[in-house]
Amino acid sequence: MSKKKYHENKQTINQKHTSKKSVVLGAEKKKNPVTFLIIPLCVVLLIVGGISFYKMKGKNSQIFSKTDEIIHPVKLFDDGKARHFQFKTGDGTLIKYFVLKSSDGVIRAAFDACDVCWRSGKGYYQESDFMVCRNCGRRFTSVKVNEVKGGCNPAPLMRKVEGENLVIQAKDILEGRQYFDFHKRS
Repeated sequence: MSKKKYHENKQTINQKHTSKKSVVLGAEKKKNPVTFLIIPLCVVLLIVGGISFYKMKGKNSQIFSKTDEIIHPVKLFDDGKARHFQFKTGDGTLIKYFVLKSSDGVIRAAFDACDVCWRSGKGYYQESDFMVCRNCGRRFTSVKVNEVKGGCNPAPLMRKVEGENLVIQAKDILEGRQYFDFHKRS
């Protein structure tokens, strides 16, 4: 083999080697049209998802809180179904309460506990027009919630309707702490 052919052969081999190395190391990137479609599509989906989440969060939020009061939209209770809520104290105690629009059209609120069965920590569930104690099974008609006190009746919680909102003072919720401080069970 002549020197000239040897150098040409070596140069061709080196070019092939360099070309392969570029492909393997990614130096020679091919422009893929799919990549140009996927990246913008992902960005658009992230933006649309973020906007949707923000809007849904606003529509589904049930509690708007100031430092001293809890506010629930009145329309949340139009269907007559009891809604259960929790209020977390500074030391982590969860005070539970429920709100419902009774069969006489009054929005009522009570702690999810009573003077008798509170130690069970079970609270109440709704069955038709009644709130039923999960511990003893006693039933209380919705129009008596927030009216009758003591015994196994749901402990009343002060509330007031102001325009389109039901307002409950945080200090009133804290009055029910005794029913949910299970460290003091006797």
